Amino acid sequence: MTRTVIASVLAASTLAVVGAAHAAPATYAIDPTHTFVTFEAKHFGTSTNRGRFDKKSGTVTLDKVAKTGSVDLTLDMASINTGTANFDGHLKGKDFFNAEAFPQATFKSSRFIFNGDKVSAVVGDLTLLGKTHTVTLSANNFGCYDNPMLKREVCGGDFETTIQREKFGMTYGLPFIPNDVKLVIQVEAVKQ
Repeated sequence: MTRTVIASVLAASTLAVVGAAHAAPATYAIDPTHTFVTFEAKHFGTSTNRGRFDKKSGTVTLDKVAKTGSVDLTLDMASINTGTANFDGHLKGKDFFNAEAFPQATFKSSRFIFNGDKVSAVVGDLTLLGKTHTVTLSANNFGCYDNPMLKREVCGGDFETTIQREKFGMTYGLPFIPNDVKLVIQVEAVKQ
């Protein structure tokens, strides 16, 4: 081998190692001011009741090169907010979320699904009322940008799924109050 070939191989190897070093996963903290977890459920099959959880926290890890990631999200169940205090009280009670006995709900991902360079879905375990089931959150509008005010990268998007509340032990009002509950998670997370 000539010295030129050896030098070229060493240079290429060095670039590959440097490139791999830049492919390390990045950690992002969920921004509670730009993250909302909302739910939608039909009221006796007619109008749609909506609410949200005002207190949430968590982290996202994303490796764009390896196309992997993880999410760890926690919701404070006592922070439910429908805009109507009496309804909030009923939802916090034993008929629905039982916030006193189960003060938190969590979502912990097991894998990210990519379509090209974009996250298209996140699969993970949702724990609610002490019961855990796997759900798939479909992604809409996922992207990352350099936030000019924070001077950091921010990634986010809208994620949604529909769950059957009876699987989590929430059977009050069935079948008159429908079983399907749509979850919508609007999330933005700031690179740490």
